[in-house]
Amino acid sequence: MDGMNQAAPRSSSKPAAPTRTSAGLPAPARYWAAGALLCSICVSVLDANIANIALPTISRELNVAEADSIWIVNGYTISVMATLLPLSAVAERVGFKFMFRLGLALFTIATVLCALSGNLQSLVAARMLQGLGASSMMCLFGGLVRHIYPPHKLAAGISINAMMVGVMSVVGPSLGAAILSVAPWQWIFGFTVPICLFAMYAAGYLPEASSGGKGRFDYLSAVLNIFTFAILLIGLDAVGRNPGRGLAMLAVAAACGIFLIRRSLPQTNPLVPVDLFRYPVFKYAVIVSALTFTAQMISMLALPFYYQHNLGIPLQKVGLLFGIWPVGSVVIASLSARLCGHFKASLLAGIGALLMAIGIISLISLPADISLWYYVGPMFIAGMGFGFFQTPNNRAMLMSTPLKRSGATGGVQATTRLFGQGIGAACVAISFHIDQIRGPMYVMGFASALVIMAVMINLFRYIKGLDTDAC
Repeated sequence: MDGMNQAAPRSSSKPAAPTRTSAGLPAPARYWAAGALLCSICVSVLDANIANIALPTISRELNVAEADSIWIVNGYTISVMATLLPLSAVAERVGFKFMFRLGLALFTIATVLCALSGNLQSLVAARMLQGLGASSMMCLFGGLVRHIYPPHKLAAGISINAMMVGVMSVVGPSLGAAILSVAPWQWIFGFTVPICLFAMYAAGYLPEASSGGKGRFDYLSAVLNIFTFAILLIGLDAVGRNPGRGLAMLAVAAACGIFLIRRSLPQTNPLVPVDLFRYPVFKYAVIVSALTFTAQMISMLALPFYYQHNLGIPLQKVGLLFGIWPVGSVVIASLSARLCGHFKASLLAGIGALLMAIGIISLISLPADISLWYYVGPMFIAGMGFGFFQTPNNRAMLMSTPLKRSGATGGVQATTRLFGQGIGAACVAISFHIDQIRGPMYVMGFASALVIMAVMINLFRYIKGLDTDAC
């Protein structure tokens, strides 16, 4: 992928594309463009998580096994994660705005198909198509934000996007529970259609930006990337059912990944941007982000089953419990953003990960016969830690690389988040195959260990000074 250059503005039908300058978009065009970006983040991240709490309901109504229902989440995640980096390279050739609107249209159509699905096969297929549309938008989030906002507002724009990703990642289950309490499960998908339509209109104000990637597209790397991520997640899911087959698929995924990395290393601007990992701030931010998002997804998938099946808590009360997590994230996020200008990202991210670990460990340590109110505190602490972690870490990741590589940086940031969530979903599926009753608690213990690892890595980079003074 080549360096990012400005693309000449083109005339279009209303809403007209504003003139792009090096200082970002002028107001009010900037507000419309930012609105389109935030709406697309909202629906793409929300639909990646909103089905989690509905899995027991969907598996019961569609008469499928609970382990099979995980594919409603896996299908979306695999589709997004396998195509994010290749579509980032495509966007640099066709233009950010065109790719964004194409992806949004595909996402909207697939969302309608999800709502109309009557069996697991059609629902998973629609979710994979929805994931492809989401990938076409997600790969542009990091690049577009650096074209929309002027330099003095760039940090605030990145912070808002990071907070939106974090909050939507945890608000999905709570919103899903609220919808399920008053409507059939199909509405957990259908309610986002009006948001998509608004985003489609507002996207007309996006800048005609690209990275000037006019070189030869690396088709082999694109295919290897798709195979690596898809086979990895499918193999992880297969380990619980057929260990031999699952391990064989993981070996194939590892071979594809090694070949892909070796192919990418000597390239100047590779499709898989391994060159960005030469920046220490970026490298460590990616690692701890993957760990925390894996733990977050494990919690969001395992706890609904544990609360409903093991503790016998009604769905409505489970939804209220999950509403505590995003409340904690929202309450702390603004403080975290303000502190970013004064403290190192590793220190803030380490404190956030520590709080998240305390919350998760407390949840799995509580006895089963206590009042529901005892679960509120740990859920709030875990959500607060997650929100405190995400803002400084994502800002550090996106701002640690050159502007000309902002498209690739955004692609890696989104891939990392989806990679962690995909691994988390696969871990939950494996735990169900091992033990349907105690499996959720086993995998929650693994989640707490991952967050503790994130704390230790942040402590290491803080002590060694492998960080910037302000993110």
